[in-house]
Amino acid sequence: MKKAEKHWGMPINIQLAIMKQESGFVANAKPPRNKILGVIPGKRKSSAYGYAQVKNATWDWYKKDTGRSGADRNDFGDAADFISWYGKQSRKISGISLWDPYNQYLAYHEGHGGFNRGTYKRKKWLVNVAAQVDQNARNYGEQINKCERRFKRRFLFF
Repeated sequence: MKKAEKHWGMPINIQLAIMKQESGFVANAKPPRNKILGVIPGKRKSSAYGYAQVKNATWDWYKKDTGRSGADRNDFGDAADFISWYGKQSRKISGISLWDPYNQYLAYHEGHGGFNRGTYKRKKWLVNVAAQVDQNARNYGEQINKCERRFKRRFLFF
């Protein structure tokens, strides 16, 4: 995550908050299946997969754009790199700050076109989820800062 932050500019706490929301940190997470006759597992709602819950077409765009043809959606480091890369795309395409977890998540969920059209405005549940992502990013940021301060303090005395 630190490497992705350095390369693309998205802070670690925001990467973590998006990943938590998308997969709960489960490497092979997939969307639920539709049920046929209420019990028989049918098709999944999308091709989203992995830590970052990335759809096939978006993952292909990432691999082509970055040259990372061997990247895997179920690899934590690759998923962190993807989230940060996507954040950079959101900055370029939609003008969203890399430090804005609320709007970064809305663009992540709706895609850049949907975000730019404001499709999320008709989805109160999604706005609430984005607010939770924002809060989680704040919480992770505080935790990271405490850990870094403690880590630095330890090495000043030993």
